Amino acid sequence: MADQPVSSVPVAPGGLSLRARRFVETQGIRVRREDVRRHRDAWLDHGIPAAEIERAGVFQDRWGGLALPPAPFYEGGPRVLGADCPEATPEGGWSFLAGDCRVSMAYGFVIGPDGAFGIDARRWTPLHGSTAGWVESLALADHARRWATTVTRVTGRAVDVLDLGAFEPVPEVQGVTDSWWRGEDSLIAVYRGEAVALDAPQCLEALVYGGLDAWGLHGG
Repeated sequence: MADQPVSSVPVAPGGLSLRARRFVETQGIRVRREDVRRHRDAWLDHGIPAAEIERAGVFQDRWGGLALPPAPFYEGGPRVLGADCPEATPEGGWSFLAGDCRVSMAYGFVIGPDGAFGIDARRWTPLHGSTAGWVESLALADHARRWATTVTRVTGRAVDVLDLGAFEPVPEVQGVTDSWWRGEDSLIAVYRGEAVALDAPQCLEALVYGGLDAWGLHGG
């Protein structure tokens, strides 16, 4: 039987905020995704645990084939989300690629042993607690850019002296190394991943989105 055509209009996975669901379904594109479970026997023969193969399969069911607009950092993030063969990590456990890079990079995008979304360069660096957190961060960046009256870029050591005392963390992005902060009329995105993963403090960056009203601060 011939494969059924795949709709290019994605349906957002469950558990996302209204803002992120709207972002996925209006700006995302769904392309055909590979069934990674068809490699199960070959991967088992190479010593990959069945539970890790299934974990990659669950990721593929939920996120595989989803192409989203570029992220404001990490050279845009993965071109299309999609799992690959799980690999053992030096620290123990297993990880797998989360999708191919848009450009040539010094690191790859990886799903870690605990399900975190991050980058793997000189060291594994989790950015968000899950892929959902990464998608939420993309949606929030897109929303903030549209509604802010000012956008200020802060780099290097100046990021560490940003006064976040009056800000609260944005929980839905599940920030680990990266984080979002919500204040009275502004949002701040802090990108520490490259600085940590590459031992490169000059890569530290933050974007301050100012002049936001209540809708601009939350957006669903």
